[in-house]
Amino acid sequence: MTRPKGGYYKAELGEPHKFDPTFRGPVHHRGCTDVLCCVIFVIVILGYIVLGTVAWMHGDPRKVVYPTDSYGQFCGQQGTPNANKAILFYFNILQCANPTVLINLQCPTTQLCVSKCPDRFATYIDMQYNYRRNKSYWEYYKQFCKPGFNNPDKPVSQVLRDEDCPSMIVPSRPFLQRCFPDFITRNGILTVANQTSFKDGHGKIRSVNIMANGSEEDEVGIKIFEDYASSWFWILIGLVISMLISLIFILLLRFTAGFLFWMVIFGVIAALGYGIWHCYWEYSSLKGKPDSDITISDIGFQTDFRVYLQLSQTWLIFMISLAVIEAIIILVLIFLRNRVRIAIALLKEGSKAIGCIMSTLFYPIITFLLLAICIAYWAVTAVFLASSGDAVYKVMSTLPNCKYTNLTCDPETFSQSNVTKLCPGSQCTFAFYGGESLYHRYIFVLQLCNLLVFLWLVNFTIALGQCTLAGAFASYYWALRKPADIPPCPLASSFGRALRYHTGSLAFGALILSIVQFIRIILEYLDHKLKGAHNAFTRFLLCCLKCCFWCLEHFIKFMNRNAYIMISIYGKNFCASARDAFFLLMRNVMRVAVLDKVTDFLLFLGKLLISGSVGVLAFFFFTRQIPVIQEEVPSLNYYWVPLLTVIFGSYMIAHGFFNVYAMCVDTLFLCFLLDLEKNNGSVSRPYYMGSSLRAILNKKNHKRPEEKKKGRQQKK
Repeated sequence: MTRPKGGYYKAELGEPHKFDPTFRGPVHHRGCTDVLCCVIFVIVILGYIVLGTVAWMHGDPRKVVYPTDSYGQFCGQQGTPNANKAILFYFNILQCANPTVLINLQCPTTQLCVSKCPDRFATYIDMQYNYRRNKSYWEYYKQFCKPGFNNPDKPVSQVLRDEDCPSMIVPSRPFLQRCFPDFITRNGILTVANQTSFKDGHGKIRSVNIMANGSEEDEVGIKIFEDYASSWFWILIGLVISMLISLIFILLLRFTAGFLFWMVIFGVIAALGYGIWHCYWEYSSLKGKPDSDITISDIGFQTDFRVYLQLSQTWLIFMISLAVIEAIIILVLIFLRNRVRIAIALLKEGSKAIGCIMSTLFYPIITFLLLAICIAYWAVTAVFLASSGDAVYKVMSTLPNCKYTNLTCDPETFSQSNVTKLCPGSQCTFAFYGGESLYHRYIFVLQLCNLLVFLWLVNFTIALGQCTLAGAFASYYWALRKPADIPPCPLASSFGRALRYHTGSLAFGALILSIVQFIRIILEYLDHKLKGAHNAFTRFLLCCLKCCFWCLEHFIKFMNRNAYIMISIYGKNFCASARDAFFLLMRNVMRVAVLDKVTDFLLFLGKLLISGSVGVLAFFFFTRQIPVIQEEVPSLNYYWVPLLTVIFGSYMIAHGFFNVYAMCVDTLFLCFLLDLEKNNGSVSRPYYMGSSLRAILNKKNHKRPEEKKKGRQQKK
């Protein structure tokens, strides 16, 4: 029994769209979609505002802004004894390299608020030896001791045991309101105050490099901060240049898309051909040599990979692999050449659409501002939640077998407890802010809610931008005479329709994606926690889950993007739009695959071209190789700091511009597929696609009688 014509589409891939004589582009008379999700979304936003308010009432941002000493007191806070002591000083900076810092986020050493960092080398032993001859030794040293301690005659062993004073001080400078050793490299040798060694608190001579192990990263951080401070203006200029180049490139892509693509393809084919020849030459030259015919399995795994290059089998494998890749590319170009031409024509049409609606290039600024608001609110709420509660103190010890480590303690009674006897050198140090109330017990849950709503808002903002751009570009495509029939202000009209009628649908799609991303974050957290686990099955299962959810996230992003395009055109709800988009793409799966890869490849090439060219210009500038402006180059510790910033920023700017272009091409492609299904080129059902696309597909629009008559008159 034969299946009736069209039954395959109807049963498995949906029914093709039928001609609608009233359709003239994005539907203007539409109703609200996914209202329930819209209501839930509004309620969640109101709840998010309540959460931020509660966090603001209980939290204290000073706990984050100001450094906190070992007693939980703020450094530099007005109205406190530390008002004029805005810098945090560590008794023993070497302890900051202890692995417990990663767990407790606090150095297991006494921390004190001071007015300025020490500017000289000194040890408590030397001070006690010299202060009787010169009282200024003690006057200077005691400002780094605990408040109220004024007994320089106390035995050194008791002072160090009770941590009344630091065993030594070293020249330091403040960074992020904390004292770090002032490292300077002279002639390739690391020094502190021109010295390469120092005396520790026990009178031993130690190298500066030992101290640098715990503070070298902080010194690098200081220099990087200085480089940013001196070069931010030129970084900004580089980013502006990349923005202008991105804009020009998109406009030129209208004329160079075909040439650029074929040039790259033939370049790749030529490069692969040379690789095949080179592998054959190496294979032929090694074939007659002794020991070159040994197989890879015979020698097994070798850490020196140059060993494999001495085997003829290696070059034979390379040659076969390159030949297979070359053959696949050539066959794809031969059998899918028409689809490649369609993809290039759509890229050119996308440039025309952007040229007619230039305002779309600046819409990413709105998206950026909305995302900045979301990120700022999430960060502030997270900080207020984290700083809620009272100071909690924990036992911190450098001894690995101390059973009291990480237990809560009271700093006022800690010195009289047995902990100091059982764990010598342990300290009752401030750890974090918390409490025992119901609110404080659910701080972690509230942080998770904060994260989930943040992801929802971010994805909704991106969805709003995609739907807005899709509606604008759909208005361009469905204008029969371009640009005369394009409606006025297409971008603003599309934005209004998306926000007024489809907030629920956009929130629905964003929620699905946010849940998947939230699960991925939890899986990453579990993977980090189980890093040292010896259960192979658990690690394998977690790896599989991470891989599956990564694939699911990318599939949902792809489907959401196309669903938003259908929403912008027809105004249906999210599920109906996603279903229509999916079946439409599946009915044209080969065109989808080719267009997706060709578009991604060309746009990725454009991003690399822009970021690479701006990066080369920045390299010549920051390395003082441009004579005209050589004197304007700021003095830098690491020229790669602004250079990498310019390259990364240029890539992100190009990515923002090209996202608009990619959305344009995707919208035009779906409209193109709808056009082929709905119309046939007759007078009553003309094609809306451009002339270049009609030429590739051998499609024609029949002229109206009056147009034919006008054409004959013009010929006469």
